[in-house]
Amino acid sequence: MKTINYTCFLLFGLTTLTVAVQAVERPNVVIILADDLGYGDVGFNGAADIPTPNLDALAKDGVRFANGYSSHPFCSPMRAGLMSCRYQHRFGYVTNVAFDPHNTRLGLPTSQTTLAERMRQAGYQTGMVGKWHLGAAAPFHPLKRGFDFFYGFLGGGHDYFIVDTTAQLSENYKAALDNNGQPAGLDGYLTEVLTDQALRFMGQADKMKPYFLYVAYNAPHGPLQAPDEIIARFDSIADPKRRTYAAMVASMDEQIGRLLSEIDARGERESTLVVFLSDNGGPENANASDNGPLRGQKGDVYEGGIHVPFLMRMPGTLPAGKVFDSPVISIDAARTALELAGAEISPELEGVNLIPHVCGESSGPPHAALFWRMERDQKTAVRRGDDKLCVVDGNAELFNLKNDLGEASDLTSGKPEVVAELQQLFEDWNIHNQPAIFPGFREYHELLKEFHQRVQDNSQEADAEKKT
Repeated sequence: MKTINYTCFLLFGLTTLTVAVQAVERPNVVIILADDLGYGDVGFNGAADIPTPNLDALAKDGVRFANGYSSHPFCSPMRAGLMSCRYQHRFGYVTNVAFDPHNTRLGLPTSQTTLAERMRQAGYQTGMVGKWHLGAAAPFHPLKRGFDFFYGFLGGGHDYFIVDTTAQLSENYKAALDNNGQPAGLDGYLTEVLTDQALRFMGQADKMKPYFLYVAYNAPHGPLQAPDEIIARFDSIADPKRRTYAAMVASMDEQIGRLLSEIDARGERESTLVVFLSDNGGPENANASDNGPLRGQKGDVYEGGIHVPFLMRMPGTLPAGKVFDSPVISIDAARTALELAGAEISPELEGVNLIPHVCGESSGPPHAALFWRMERDQKTAVRRGDDKLCVVDGNAELFNLKNDLGEASDLTSGKPEVVAELQQLFEDWNIHNQPAIFPGFREYHELLKEFHQRVQDNSQEADAEKKT
């Protein structure tokens, strides 16, 4: 079997040890995505009240990206970037898509070839469980976007215990689950059920072919729900919201442990790239998450909205216990998977294969700069090295993250030349982006209400005319 050679440089005091490792050709790839997880809510980032032993073990056995970022500060656009393997701004996907199974314009454009399609073209079996949130209409279904197997839900969230098909549509958190295109009920706690289905996919996979598995938990996204017996473990936490949130995170950690154990049981530990990250920072006001020392929360371009827990493990290829400090971003996970798979890399793809950087084969940081942009540019940010420029509603703030991770000290007045340089970097990047291709989900529902109200008014007027 052909192998790919990397050389990892591990520093022990003043001694440099060079370790030659071989990466298995076409390894399995498992990407695990948490939803609304606080940066400070995992043990490897300092959580004291929520034990995450399985994620901590993953960090110990792999690489922790101390400056790992999401490409967007909330759910759907980040997933569009991950699945398209590029900044989602390039095709105008900058807001959360509404749940509407009848609207064939609301979703990840079919012009974008997905990560799953590219992995399947490279010979992979492809499976997904959990939260899709990239369009609910038929053309956007995961089974039509490159996945051979799908179990989960199409919207932005779901009740953890109940399916109720009589519930009002809106964002439909009680919709029937989707079992490979067929409606399914829910028996049990959703985080555990999703793991059951991930294990089902792995069990059905042909061991002679590699697989790509995307596990998109909705935990710990609202609604705040967990089994009573797990909540009871956290009776020392006074805040009831935080107590339930802690149970949700702990349950997700346990389920990730099941996935990792199955990989080991299949003898695939060294032939599987495992990636873990969150889609954005924790919405502290909504779910009692904790972003630790970071300023802001979900929806912000401050660190609390975009700086996320980010891990990679592949024993024998990636060094164990390494902390990688250079900034990286979620689309790098997709690019790394594609290059390991030997997939075709077309010119429009972005992101960086992180393995050569982690292993010392590529010198310098993976990125010259990273960028964030929200709808209508009301919030933007650019990071170059330790310098980060945030512009919120026209107000620019400059921070040095090495000395000020909490973004407390604005340096704009003392470093106007740095501000100008970062603004120019952002403008050069932004010129290649597109305006929003659909309204946000709140605006969309308001438009629907207005439409239905006009229909009702017209109907009443027509009835009145008939009577006269």
